[in-house]
Amino acid sequence: MKDYLVKAYAFDGTVRIYAASTTILCEEARVIHDTWPAATAALGRTLTASVIMGAMYKEDQTLSIQIDGGGPIGKIIATCNAHGEVRGVVSNPHVHMSTNAGKLAVGSVVGNNGYIHVTKDVKIRDTFTSSTELQTGEIAEDFTYYFAKSEQIPSSVGLGVLVNDDNSVLASGGFILQIMPGCKEKTLETIETNIKAIKPVSELIQKGYSPEDIVNEITKGDHVLIEQMDLKYSCDCNKDRFAKGLLSLGETELQEMIEEDKEIETTCHFCGKQYYFSIEELKLLKENTVKVN
Repeated sequence: MKDYLVKAYAFDGTVRIYAASTTILCEEARVIHDTWPAATAALGRTLTASVIMGAMYKEDQTLSIQIDGGGPIGKIIATCNAHGEVRGVVSNPHVHMSTNAGKLAVGSVVGNNGYIHVTKDVKIRDTFTSSTELQTGEIAEDFTYYFAKSEQIPSSVGLGVLVNDDNSVLASGGFILQIMPGCKEKTLETIETNIKAIKPVSELIQKGYSPEDIVNEITKGDHVLIEQMDLKYSCDCNKDRFAKGLLSLGETELQEMIEEDKEIETTCHFCGKQYYFSIEELKLLKENTVKVN
């Protein structure tokens, strides 16, 4: 199954639901960052929530999400846009813990002594960051709390990542359900009952359920699908951006690099792509620094 999400309105338009399959993009992230199972699940859940949230925005608007719960994984960072593209990184990819029941202990590796920060760039003013305290470190519960506390939108977030014995991603996906104005109490009760009855979203994906099927499990058919969007792990890094980073180091540090007479190698933390700068390129950057100053 390809990675994609669907958007639906349910229960006479009083509920908005996004559901996504993200197995392929989460596996790509695992390979890039060489994450161990619990770190894979933590990063995968964050990427899934992020790419769904990105679909709530328009055109060139972007989101950056940072989770730091004080656990051994360190920071989790994800950035996404409104076109189904997401990328992410963790401070320590080589972390793994499991519960006594053999499940991945995501909450333990993430920790819950910290915050989730969501930075929005809607291209009409300065970026805006909103933050809420982490509740469990399990990611889904933390996003649920974020929506209720920071955006005042009652929501339910389901996220899951299953990992194979060889550490590859077996299944990954998620949903975000949001309550709209006018939603009736009886509808809320129905939603709560339906969500409690369904299997974890990663198990549904493993069994071959599509995003449409997941929406149907939640609504029991009382919905209208209005949008579908392909999803992928994508990084927008390029050599020019790294050149600007080197330029910001200043004339003195660039001169030191030139005197070492070695080609400079830079690596993107999000995708692992490498960019090289020759001595001649460094000299040009230094000249530009002098001109700016």
